[in-house]
Amino acid sequence: MAERSADRVTVPDVVGLPFHVGRDVASDAGVVLANPDPDGPPIAALTWPGLFYITSQSPAAGSSVYRWDSVGVETVPYGEAASNAERAAPKSPLTDTGHAAPHRESFLDITDEGTQSIS
Repeated sequence: MAERSADRVTVPDVVGLPFHVGRDVASDAGVVLANPDPDGPPIAALTWPGLFYITSQSPAAGSSVYRWDSVGVETVPYGEAASNAERAAPKSPLTDTGHAAPHRESFLDITDEGTQSIS
């Protein structure tokens, strides 16, 4: 097998980045993001239109590959990433009467175009 003449580059960490940002980071490092399924559609077809985040990559960040080799990435649409973070329950509102309460001293009535009054 013939030896490759391309120089070696280090794979950047793109996990957690929006796809369009990860693509630029990868390009600056000398690699190309790709669909991990070689029989699947191009990664650009899977991540457009919309906002997608990178959830995994292979090879891992820090690996040494030939310049312009592919880095397979998995993506998910914005808002659909799995998370094990627990949402904090909202605190109940304060009931102390010493706290400020909304009080309307006046308002502008703009429902009638002919007359506007401040009450």
